[in-house]
Amino acid sequence: MTEPDRDPVDAIIDQWAAVRPDLDTRAMEVFGRVFRLSRAMGDAMEKAYARFGISRGEFDVLATLRRSGEPYTLSPRQLSATLMLTTGGMTGRLDKLERAGLLRRSPDPHDRRGLKVTLTEQGLRVVDEAVGAGLALQTSALSGLDDEQADRLADLLRKLLASTEAG
Repeated sequence: MTEPDRDPVDAIIDQWAAVRPDLDTRAMEVFGRVFRLSRAMGDAMEKAYARFGISRGEFDVLATLRRSGEPYTLSPRQLSATLMLTTGGMTGRLDKLERAGLLRRSPDPHDRRGLKVTLTEQGLRVVDEAVGAGLALQTSALSGLDDEQADRLADLLRKLLASTEAG
């Protein structure tokens, strides 16, 4: 490996090899890079969404409603389950998004105790613009890989994710 091909994870692996040559650090090489990539892209996505007045978490709520299809309506419980959020965490996000005019809450006509959360027209515009900006950022980050490499990486990550979620 030439020096320009090295990254900070390589330095960490070298340090471990010097003090603990008995360790198999392959997993550290993979997950160290996954964690660093996740943090870097998460920070970049946060900045991309901030241009639209929303955070990554708020984008996730809007995007979940958008992906549900017309009429872009789900219950808070459905949103919480999809996003793996507590009801308290979901309520805070919904409050902020409703104040911003990006969604509205209304009584569920089929359940007197329930609510429905629906994207507003403004919310639909914001999420459509934000998803485009985020996807452009992600596509740019993948530009160092050709299509075959990107497909292979996606397949490998899918397999790795499945193996960690199964355990």
